[in-house]
Amino acid sequence: MATLHFLPSSSRFLSKSTSLPLPNPSFSLHFPLKPLVSFPRPDQLKRIHGAAVATDSAQPAVELQNDPVQETQKQQPTARLVLPTNDSSDELLRIRHTCAHVMAMAVQKLYPEAKVTIGPWIDNGFYYDFDMESLTDKDLKRIKKEMDRIIKRNLPLVREEVSRDEAQRRIMAINEPYKMEILDSIKEDPITIYHIGNEWWDLCAGPHVETTGKINNKAFELESVAGAYWRGDEKKPMLQRIYGTAWENEEQLKAYLHFKEEAKRRDHRRIGQDLDLFSIQEEAGGGLVFWHPKGAIVRHIIEDSWRKTHIEHGYDLLFTPHVAKADLWKISGHLDFYKENMYEQMDIEDELYQLRPMNCPYHILVYKRKLHSYRDFPIRVAELGTVYRYELSGSLHGLFRVRGFTQDDAHIFCLEDQIKDEIRGVLDLTEEILLQFGFSKYEVNLSTRPEKAVGDDDIWEKATIALRDALDDKGWSYQIDDGGGAFYGPKIDLKIEDALGRKWQCSTIQVDFNLPNRFDITYVDSNTEKRRPIMIHRAVLGSLERFFGVLIEHYAGDFPLWLAPIQARVLPVTDTQLGFCSEVIRKLKANGIRAEVCHGERLPKLIRNAEKQKIPLMAVVGPKEVETHSVTVRSRYGGELGNMRIDEFISSIQQAIKNRTSL
Repeated sequence: MATLHFLPSSSRFLSKSTSLPLPNPSFSLHFPLKPLVSFPRPDQLKRIHGAAVATDSAQPAVELQNDPVQETQKQQPTARLVLPTNDSSDELLRIRHTCAHVMAMAVQKLYPEAKVTIGPWIDNGFYYDFDMESLTDKDLKRIKKEMDRIIKRNLPLVREEVSRDEAQRRIMAINEPYKMEILDSIKEDPITIYHIGNEWWDLCAGPHVETTGKINNKAFELESVAGAYWRGDEKKPMLQRIYGTAWENEEQLKAYLHFKEEAKRRDHRRIGQDLDLFSIQEEAGGGLVFWHPKGAIVRHIIEDSWRKTHIEHGYDLLFTPHVAKADLWKISGHLDFYKENMYEQMDIEDELYQLRPMNCPYHILVYKRKLHSYRDFPIRVAELGTVYRYELSGSLHGLFRVRGFTQDDAHIFCLEDQIKDEIRGVLDLTEEILLQFGFSKYEVNLSTRPEKAVGDDDIWEKATIALRDALDDKGWSYQIDDGGGAFYGPKIDLKIEDALGRKWQCSTIQVDFNLPNRFDITYVDSNTEKRRPIMIHRAVLGSLERFFGVLIEHYAGDFPLWLAPIQARVLPVTDTQLGFCSEVIRKLKANGIRAEVCHGERLPKLIRNAEKQKIPLMAVVGPKEVETHSVTVRSRYGGELGNMRIDEFISSIQQAIKNRTSL
C-alpha cells in the first residue's frame, strides 16, 4: 500500500505513485553531492585492506571504435563539480518549489480544463500532478515555453493567510476538487496561500523565491511525464505527473544532465540484457528474477565470499523453509502490521500456510529448540534466505524492487553487556565484505527511540549507547536520526556510495526488544533464573538481487577480473587452431579460471565481440602459438601483453585474482 507523507510545504501532501516508479527510484539519496567525477574502471582501482577501492584519478572506460586490436584510448579526467542539495542550499529549494507552481500555472494557461493536485520539490527538482488529458514530449516543450514567459514577467510571489471558510469558498469558485480534499486534510489554521502575481494561486506553506524572475530559465528543464494514482491509491484517478529538474545556474544543470546520462549508460536493466546476466520473465510473473548462467556465476562468487567471511567471524549457517504455518506470522506480528506486503495464504490439508516475508521467526525457532545457558552467548546464525513480498506491479523496478529476493540475513542472540562488542563485530564484518566489492565510502545513520516503542527505558538507553559507542570505536562519522528507530529497538543504517556518488541503502543493524517477548525466548543466567536475551537483526548486502544491481551500475557491467563471469576468452585466428584452443580452455578451467572459446568469425570481429561483452582477457591463438604452446594475450585494460606460455598465462591470472587486480 502506498504511504502518504506530510509535507510542510507545497500542497501539504506527497503521495507515492503506485502506477509508475519515480525517476531513479533505486537509491535513497536521489542525487549525490559529487555526481560529476571521472568514473572508475577496474584497472584504476587501488588496493585498500585487500579490496579494490575507486581512486580519485579514475576515468570512464572507452570502448574501441575503430581497430579493435589497438589499445583502448583513455579520456582526460573531468573536473569535479559539487552539486548543491535542498538541504545545503535554501535558495535551491525555493527555486524548485517555485518552479512547481510556475509549471502548474503554465499548464492551466495552456490546458484550462486541467485540475491541479500537488506540486512539491524533490531531491533533484520538482513535480506536479494534474488531472487532465495524456501529455507527450511535444506538450512538455509547450509548457516549458509558457514557463519561460511567466519567468520573464518577473511576477511576485505573495503569501496570504485566510480562514478555512474563505479557502473553501475560493476553491469552490474555481472548481478544484482535489484542492478541496487537500484542504480537508490540513489540520492547522490559518490556511496559507501563495499567489503568482494576480493570476494564479495555490494552497501552500512555502517557501518560494520573491519573484519568478529569480528563476534562471536556462537552469531548469522538464524531464518526463508519468502516470500516478491520486494519493497513491490504484482505485483513485490516474493523474499526469510532470517531472522537472531545477538548479541555481546553467553549469549545475549541465553537470546534472551529464550525471543523468552516465547513470543511464550504467542502467543495470540494459546492461543485464546486453551481457545476458538476468531477466524477469512475464510468463512467470513480474518481480521474479531469473539468474542466467553469467549472472549466476557472479552470485555464486558473492555467496561463497559471504559464507567464508561469516564462518571466519563465528557465525553458524542455516537453511530454513520458504513457507510456514500462518500461526507463526501471527506470533511474530507480521499478520497484524505487514499483511499488505504478504501473499495470500495457502490452504494445505485444512491448515493455512504462508510464504515467508522475513527470516527472523525461523531463526528464533532454531534458537528455541533447546534451553540455553548464559555461557552459550553470543549465538550468531546467518542465512541467505529467500523471501517473498507483494509489491504493486507499477512499483517494480529491475533488480531494485522485486517480489522474490534473497536476504543476507543474520541474527545475534547475546547478553546486555555483549551488545557493544557484537555491534562492533558487525561493523568490522560489514566493512570487510563491502571492501571486497569496491565500496569504501559510507553514509551512516544512528536512529533512536521513537515516541511509540516497546521495551523499558533502561534497555533502550543501554542499547543506544552500545550502538553509539561501537560506531565511535570504529571511527566512523555518523548522523543521529532522533526518534527514527523502529518501534522494537534502535538501529544503524548504512548507505554505500557508488562510482557516481549515489548512495544506496544497504547494511542495517537493528536491536530488537519485540520478537524475544513475542516468542518468549529465554536463557538461564548464573543464578539459574530465566532471562530474556537481546536479539540483533543485521544484513550487510541487504538482498543479493539489489546488491547485484548496484554492482552492475557501479562497474557499468565492467566487472573486475576476480568477479567477471568470464575471465578469459580464447580466440583462434582460424578454425584450424580449435583443437589447441580446447586444450588451453581445459587447462584454464582445471586451474579455476572461468574461460571459454569463441570462433566462427574473423579475428577483428571476435575481439570486438569480446570487448562488447566486457571480457577482461583475450588469448589469441594462431599457427605460431600452436607451435610454441603459447597464447598472445590482450587485456581489456592493459592492452597488448604479448606472447605468454600457457603456464605463465595461468599463473599471471591466478596472481591477479588473488590480489584482486587487473592483468
